[in-house]
Amino acid sequence: MPSDIVFATYDGGGNTAPALGIAKVLLQGGHRVRMLGQPSQRQQIASAGIEFHEYRRAPQWMSVDKPGPRYLAGLFSTLTSRGMGQDLLDLLRDDPATHVVIDCALLGVLDAAGRVDVHHVALVHAFFAWFDGPFYRGLLGRSARLRRLDARKLWRGADSVLVCSDRELDPARTVPGNLAWTGAVVAPAVQAERPDRDRILVSFSTISFPGQVALLQKVLDAVAPLDLDVIVTTGPSVDPAELRVPANTTAHQYLPHSDILPTCTAVIGHGGHATTFRALSFGLPLLILPLNPMADQPMVGEVVAAAGAGLCLSKNSNADTVRHAVVELLASDVHRERAQALGARIRAADGAATAANLLLG
Repeated sequence: MPSDIVFATYDGGGNTAPALGIAKVLLQGGHRVRMLGQPSQRQQIASAGIEFHEYRRAPQWMSVDKPGPRYLAGLFSTLTSRGMGQDLLDLLRDDPATHVVIDCALLGVLDAAGRVDVHHVALVHAFFAWFDGPFYRGLLGRSARLRRLDARKLWRGADSVLVCSDRELDPARTVPGNLAWTGAVVAPAVQAERPDRDRILVSFSTISFPGQVALLQKVLDAVAPLDLDVIVTTGPSVDPAELRVPANTTAHQYLPHSDILPTCTAVIGHGGHATTFRALSFGLPLLILPLNPMADQPMVGEVVAAAGAGLCLSKNSNADTVRHAVVELLASDVHRERAQALGARIRAADGAATAANLLLG
């Protein structure tokens, strides 16, 4: 008998893709799938053939807003919004569901689901070690507890917690009994074939982070003298016209990474979980320059470097240091082989299908 699944998400950048990947598998399996999200997510969700519902009580915040105190306040209000939780309950009252899948960071929505008789799952879109560590202990987690929203209690109170990442790479130590790893949820990928001429994809966050334009420019200055091709995708938070683009580089606000990655040799990124595992799924080594010390990016960079699948540098590194790291990355058989091994494991895990099966029980 088909199930009726509601996803509650928000426009946080890399968190949307795993939810969409699982939703598509469920939809293909004949189940009804709905998504409750923010207006900025409507097109992406609806274009995937998924029924979209908009929060009516969500704070006025967008992930592409300029960084600053107001940005952080808006993010915190979104993650702890009990109004968004009430929107979920209203939707379920008017049109019940058999399962509810809630982004693990939406603490106000998780709190609402835990107060009613509904099977609900917390969906973790990055390393659980980061959410259970820096997120929980940091400013957002501490401030949420002042609003009587304890993330750990809310996760333990869910029927299950699904972590869309690789168990061997996730440095989580304390593991609740209701938690399971699905493998990274990425779009279908193949092992990239090394091109005759090296090509690098440079892609940082779709979210607006302080210093993002300056870091992009530093990377472009670093690769300018090298004999290779560079493709930059800036995302919605950066206008490519803001950049000085060297002769060996093309800059775009958006290009489908699925079309680019099979033709690349390596990727330069910020350490976002989604971008990193998308690159690894194609067996590509990475140079990671974390943009935000409060996000999971430093942890992702350290894990990738420790696994031998890439290098991690401070965003404060100068252009010469970045250039030398790019040269080292491209010359290293070890980094390439480790990335290829991880790519094979990520593809074999089929995280979206595994998550869908675990969700339906």
